[in-house]
Amino acid sequence: MERMKSAGWLPTSKKEMDSLGWDRADVILFTGDAYIDHPSFGIGVIGRILQAEGYRVAVIPQPNWRDDLRDFKKLGAPRLFFGAASGAMDSMINHYTANKRLRSDDAYTPDGKAGNRPDYAISVYGKILKELFPDTPLVIGGIEASLRRLTHYDYWSNTLKPAILFDSRADLLVYGMGEKAIVEIARRLDDGLPISLFTDIPQTAYIATSPPLDNGYVKLNSYNTCLKHKEKFGDNFKVIEIESNKIIQNGIIEEGPSGFIVVNPPYPLTTTEEIDSYYELPYTYLPHPRYNGKGTIPAYEMIKTSINIHRGCFGGCSFCTISAHQGKFVISRSTKSIIKEVKKVAELPDFKGYLSDLGGPSANMYMMKGKDLTLCQKCTRPSCIYPRICKNLNTSHQPLLDLYGEVGKIQNIKKAWIGSGIRYDLFLTEGVGDPRVNQEYLREVVVNHTSGRLKVAPEHTSHNVLKWMRKPDFSLFEKLVVEFQRITRMADLKYQLIPYFISSHPGSTEMDMADLAEKTKQLNFHLEQVQDFTPTPMTLASTIFYTGVDPYSGEKVFVAKTKEEKEKQRSYFFWYKKGNGQIRKFGANMKTRLDR
Repeated sequence: MERMKSAGWLPTSKKEMDSLGWDRADVILFTGDAYIDHPSFGIGVIGRILQAEGYRVAVIPQPNWRDDLRDFKKLGAPRLFFGAASGAMDSMINHYTANKRLRSDDAYTPDGKAGNRPDYAISVYGKILKELFPDTPLVIGGIEASLRRLTHYDYWSNTLKPAILFDSRADLLVYGMGEKAIVEIARRLDDGLPISLFTDIPQTAYIATSPPLDNGYVKLNSYNTCLKHKEKFGDNFKVIEIESNKIIQNGIIEEGPSGFIVVNPPYPLTTTEEIDSYYELPYTYLPHPRYNGKGTIPAYEMIKTSINIHRGCFGGCSFCTISAHQGKFVISRSTKSIIKEVKKVAELPDFKGYLSDLGGPSANMYMMKGKDLTLCQKCTRPSCIYPRICKNLNTSHQPLLDLYGEVGKIQNIKKAWIGSGIRYDLFLTEGVGDPRVNQEYLREVVVNHTSGRLKVAPEHTSHNVLKWMRKPDFSLFEKLVVEFQRITRMADLKYQLIPYFISSHPGSTEMDMADLAEKTKQLNFHLEQVQDFTPTPMTLASTIFYTGVDPYSGEKVFVAKTKEEKEKQRSYFFWYKKGNGQIRKFGANMKTRLDR
């Protein structure tokens, strides 16, 4: 227990609370992940944020929902509220493959053991907590709550589900990055106000018996209407995406099965000073001691020496949930804050001198934003770089080069790898940025920040599929291949370029996959970083997957839905394997047809 006190982990048991002299916690947080006190894990951040405000916070990681529910009862009721999240991933994505097969491991659990969280984790946790403690406020958040805050398509049940507030029985939902909202909720409850009155907190959603009269709210088609008419669900998505891509957003109202979901607009954009303060909290950067001797936690091993330099992504990829959760606008940390964290990580036990990543949702969007924010305030584009790079976007890579230089000066840092994905369209597109800086950035990354394998994500080769993905033309990736080979040849490096590809994305046909097989064969890529498209809530791609229609244009889109169709598309990745002669033959025939 003395180690617990000095290291400062948040308590996870009654014994640990007693050692701190607590008779009761102010807030108890439930999570589907193991408890890791690190800024890359949401519960760790929210716990530290509330602790910094003076609240006593306890964490119950991966509670057992199958037994007598002792994990839910062991700390009693908190003074203020319960918080619940599924973890760093939606629980269904965590559990199942794109073919709906149950995964055999869980990267967020000691020893990678599967089965320590339920399907639809937030709803399960919420129902249990409300059954046991009906009078204690329950607040839900994290990625699962954020992406399911309104009517959403659930791939695993192949149904439209209502907003998660109905199923979870929670009092309030915090969406997006919830540092400001969670503090405001705690303060009001601490002042003795009932949570039923919290209808005006930004970045929250709640159930109302009638919709608010405020004209600043946009009304969506009802849940029942969407059940009857798929196109109405598509119309809803269009409104939601347009609103979420604004700097100043309207609130949203949607009638559910038993009341109205009201989603308040978010807080103003987080400032650099604010995000710096979140990273300067007293994290231990280690898993809780309760996991000692229980095996490593794979997700922690992957990120324990990584440094997140910004949040948000303006890429707008149609299959990605980052902008729906973190926002489209990039919020960057100061160099001073990043350097301070690097020095702290360098002091961790067993640190070998290598940072596994110096990046973010996209590694090279650091310090990039609109040159004139008044123009950004008028914009509703889902992407700042597709179908063309916005002329108002500052795409300079000089701040990154300067940051790499500062990190390189730190004692005990041998190498800082770039593990996050890189948007090569930001430095290879003709006429974008300073050509000299662009060339220097790519050379710097390849030569000094790549541990032999540079990973990038062209996602597909077909122009038709890339259009539906909102990704740049494959010719730009071919340009990257040439530049990568030139740089490695000049530096005498035997490095590899590792591309990511997706099969069965809406719009992808067997002919498109034959095109992918043919083009990657010409480039001599034996693909290994590949995946089958998985529809996730609140993305354009999942909306098209469910409706078969682009909600913006009304155009019908081909979607591979059956297990057989999806497996056939996936097989084109592996044209080079024994037994895939038929695929090679089909690809050759398709190439002949395309050439004609």
